[in-house]
Amino acid sequence: MKHRVTLIPGDGIGPEVMKPTLEIIKAAGVNIEWHSHLAGASALKKHGTTIPQKLMDSFERDRVALKGPVTTPVGKGFASVNVELRQSFDLYANLRPIKNLPGVKARYENVDLIVVRENTEGLYSGIEHEVVPGVMESLKIITEKASTRIARFAFDYARAHGRKKVAAVHKANIMKLTDGLFLQCARNIAPRYPKIAFSDLIVDNACLQLVLDPTRFDVLLLENLYGDIVSDLAAGLVGGLGVVPGANLSNTHALFESVHGSAPDIQGKNIANPTALILAAVMMLEHIGEKKAATRISAALEAVLRKGQHLTPDLGGSATTTKFADAIMRGIEG
Repeated sequence: MKHRVTLIPGDGIGPEVMKPTLEIIKAAGVNIEWHSHLAGASALKKHGTTIPQKLMDSFERDRVALKGPVTTPVGKGFASVNVELRQSFDLYANLRPIKNLPGVKARYENVDLIVVRENTEGLYSGIEHEVVPGVMESLKIITEKASTRIARFAFDYARAHGRKKVAAVHKANIMKLTDGLFLQCARNIAPRYPKIAFSDLIVDNACLQLVLDPTRFDVLLLENLYGDIVSDLAAGLVGGLGVVPGANLSNTHALFESVHGSAPDIQGKNIANPTALILAAVMMLEHIGEKKAATRISAALEAVLRKGQHLTPDLGGSATTTKFADAIMRGIEG
C-alpha cells in the first residue's frame, strides 16, 4: 500500500535529521509518496510567507504530515508556525510520550508517562494588545468544549493503551474561572471511565512531584501553556528533547514532529541526533497502520543505543548523523 504524507523538512538541522529518517522508513519497507514543502524561516526566505498555501493544501489533502524543527523568533518576527498549523487544522491534542531509552543516560529509570496537552487555546490563543504604552495584555481563553474534548481524548488514550491513571494539572486555586473550568471538565469526564484512576495536581506541585519521582505518573492532562512547559521538563528526566517525539492530532489530521529546536549552531556539521524525529516517524507509521515497520525501526534504534558504538555527540559518542542512521538501517535490514 502506498501512503501519501506531507513532508516539512524544517529549518536549521531539520533537513539533516529528516534525510536519514526518510531513509530508515524506506529501509523498513514502507511505501510513501512524500509531498515536501518548506515552512518557517526557510519558507519566508523563498516564498515570502512562513506557511505557503501549497503546504496547507498538501496537508489538507494528505491528512498526515511529518515535520522537522522550525525556527520561531523570540519576542519579535513572525508568529509560531507550530501554533498556526495546530489552530488551522484543529490539531487539538498534543501527545508526547516520555520514556527511557536503553543506553541513553538519564536522571531516572523506568519512566513511562504520556503528556496530553490541549493545543488550540489558553494563553496560546495569541490574543494580545497594548493597553497603554508600557502595558501589554494577553487573554487566556478556556472553553468547556475544548476542555471536555481534550479530557475525553486523554481518557480514551489511557483506555486504549492500557494506562491506569490520568492526572489533570491546573492552577485552579488562583485562576478559579479558567483553570477551574478546565478541571471541572476533567472531573465531569472521569466517572465515564471507572477503571482509570483520576486525580488532579496544582501545576507547581506537579513539577515538584515529577522531579522527585516521575515514575508515579501515567497520563498527564494539561492545558496549553502548562503542557508546553511540563512536557519539556519531563523530557529532561529521560535524556532531553533529542530523544522525545511528539504528535499533534485532530479527528481527521495528524502531524508528527521532533520537539527540539532547529539548532542553527550545529547546522551543517553532520552531528545532529535524529532520534526524536525517528521516534516521531515511528508514531506516524503506527498511525497509518504500518505497525510492523514501526516495531522494526524501534527495535533497530534501541539496539544501536544499547550497544553505544555509533552514538552522536549529544548521546556521549563521536559518530556522525550519517553513521548513526546507517547503523540503524543495518539493524533493520539484518
